[in-house]
Amino acid sequence: MARAKIGLVGAGQIGGNLALLAAQKELGDVVLLDIPQAEGLAKGKALDMQQMSTIGRFDSILTGTSNYDDLAGSDVVIITAGIPRKPGMSREDLLGTNLGIMTAVAENLKRVCPNAFLINIANPLDAMVYALKKITGGSKTHVVGMSGVLDTARFKSFIAMELGVSMRDVTTFVLGGHGDDMVPITRLTTVGGVPVSELIPKDRLDAIVDRTRKGGAELVGLYKTGSAYFAPAAAAIEMAEAYVRDQKRVLPCCAWLDGEFGIKDMYFGAPCVIGAGGVERVLKFELTNEEVGMIEKSAASVKKTIAETKL
Repeated sequence: MARAKIGLVGAGQIGGNLALLAAQKELGDVVLLDIPQAEGLAKGKALDMQQMSTIGRFDSILTGTSNYDDLAGSDVVIITAGIPRKPGMSREDLLGTNLGIMTAVAENLKRVCPNAFLINIANPLDAMVYALKKITGGSKTHVVGMSGVLDTARFKSFIAMELGVSMRDVTTFVLGGHGDDMVPITRLTTVGGVPVSELIPKDRLDAIVDRTRKGGAELVGLYKTGSAYFAPAAAAIEMAEAYVRDQKRVLPCCAWLDGEFGIKDMYFGAPCVIGAGGVERVLKFELTNEEVGMIEKSAASVKKTIAETKL
C-alpha cells in the first residue's frame, strides 16, 4: 500500500514543526514547499529531518521545493503561508497581505491537487478558510481550518495548570471564530468527570477563559518577532492524522456550517467528526441563552472579516 502524501505550504516555524510531527507519526511522505526565495529553507529543513530519521526511526521521505507541481497527488495539504502576527497586530490586521498570498496558494492547489484535504492555519483564520474554499472550489467536507483544536488545547492546558492535574483528565472544547470572541464551553467542561465549575471558582474560571481568548496574543508578546508554532502545528497534525487514518475523531474545527448552532453558509468553529470522508458531520447540541449570545457575537466578528475579503 502506497504511503499517503502530506503537502505543507510554508516552510517557516510552523511548517518545519508540521513536517517533523508528520514524519515522526509516519503519516506519509512529506513535501515542504515555500516561495522560490525560500526554497533553500524548505530543502534544508527537509534534508535535516531526513538525516534525523535514522535516529528518530521513521521511514517517511521528506523533500523541499518551490514548485507546486511537486504537491500533485497530495492527500493532505496544510497551509501556513503568510506573515505572522507581531506585537500590537490583530489577526484581522493580516487580512490584506495574507489574502493575496492565500489567493496564489489556492489557485495552485486547485490546479495540482484538487481532491486533497486542505487544512488552513494562516490568519485571520476564518476568513482565510473561506477564501481557500471560494478560490479552490473544493468540497466543504475537504476544506477546513485549524482553530478549535488549538484554542481547546490552550483552554485545557490552563485548567490543568490551575488544578495541578493531568491534561489527560480535562475534557472540554471551544466553539466560534478564532479570535477574541471565541466561546469556550465551560458548562460541558469536566476534570475526571467532575464539572469544572465544582473545582474552580467562577472568577478564576472567567480569567482562564479570558486568557484562552488572548492566548495567541500572549505568545506574540513573548516571542516579539513572531507567533505560536509548536501547538498550532500539533493541532493541525491531529486533524491530518484523523483524516489519513480514518479515526472518526471529534475535533473542534473551523468548518462550513449549514444551520448548525444558528450559523448558515459560513465557516465557523464547531465540533466535527473527521475521518476518511473529511468533515463527515458536525455534532449539534443545545446551547444556553448565554452561549447563544456569545456565539452570535463571535459569528458577527467572523462575518465582518469574511466580508472584507470581497470574495
